[in-house]
Amino acid sequence: MTAPGIDVLLVDDQDLVRSGLRRILRRKDGFAIVAECADGSEVPEAIATHSPDVVVMDLRMKNVGGIEATEQITRSENPVPVLVLTTFDDDELLSGALRAGAAGFLLKDSPAEELIRAVRMVAGGSSWLDPAVTARVLSTYRSAPVSRARTAIAVDELTSRERDVLGLIGRGRSNAEIAADLHISEVTVKSHVGHIFGKLDLRDRAAAIVYAFDHGIVSPRDGGIVSPRDVRA
Repeated sequence: MTAPGIDVLLVDDQDLVRSGLRRILRRKDGFAIVAECADGSEVPEAIATHSPDVVVMDLRMKNVGGIEATEQITRSENPVPVLVLTTFDDDELLSGALRAGAAGFLLKDSPAEELIRAVRMVAGGSSWLDPAVTARVLSTYRSAPVSRARTAIAVDELTSRERDVLGLIGRGRSNAEIAADLHISEVTVKSHVGHIFGKLDLRDRAAAIVYAFDHGIVSPRDGGIVSPRDVRA
């Protein structure tokens, strides 16, 4: 039986970019481009009409930019995971996307296979942070007041199993991969993730990755958050 496809909403104000993304995210590889938007203002209607599994979002657009559009999606009744794409190596812009609720970010000059992995990971409920700029972006992200408030909560509140789960989230693992790694059910993993988010006042997996990085639960040397190329497609 064929695995279910991933429905993608493309949001970019350049026709040429959207055309390139369509050529990479092909139906034969399990993707369906269900709609395209040229501005963030068009996104709410497109989501309501097409119910995509993931939004691939440009950051800089003429009217409503990617950060504002991502905030609107995050605050909606049925939020859709957002993967931000940008040509700009702008730490403040990318950290703003994380604060808005983006599940991850990727520079547009990344290889096609990396885009495919990133879209699959984000659509599956995981996060993806481009290794080229992750450390700097997280430093900017952590400087925000909301980040300081979160990291003030002691990691000691977690059980040993929750700490294990948080470490694997920090390494970019999906719930299914965490379940396989820890030899527990995916339902149990979801329960642990919910407890972690509640105890640490974390909104999403991107925030959990930041927390894991800040508290030494994962590090670049461990093959953690700044090495998502190690994650299988």
